[in-house]
Amino acid sequence: MNNYEIIKTVRLTEKGTLQGEKLNQYTVVADRRANKIEIRNAVQDLFKVKVLSVNTLNVRGKARRKRTHQAGTTPAWKKALVTLKDGDRISLT
Repeated sequence: MNNYEIIKTVRLTEKGTLQGEKLNQYTVVADRRANKIEIRNAVQDLFKVKVLSVNTLNVRGKARRKRTHQAGTTPAWKKALVTLKDGDRISLT
């Protein structure tokens, strides 16, 4: 997998922006098959920053229904919390 397949997007949430300001952590949506080492290398290559640690968790898909009786689920995804070195930033705008 290349870096663009490993890192899908950066999540922008209220909690994530607070973590970015106070703890220098960013939330990244990663490929479900990627491990911490691959995520670390991809973030360092794509954003040109130094990664101190990566914490990952698999987020389960939620059950959803639309206007029919047929049920479905949202896709499951992998969340990666990436902690950067002091002074390094990821520009989200």
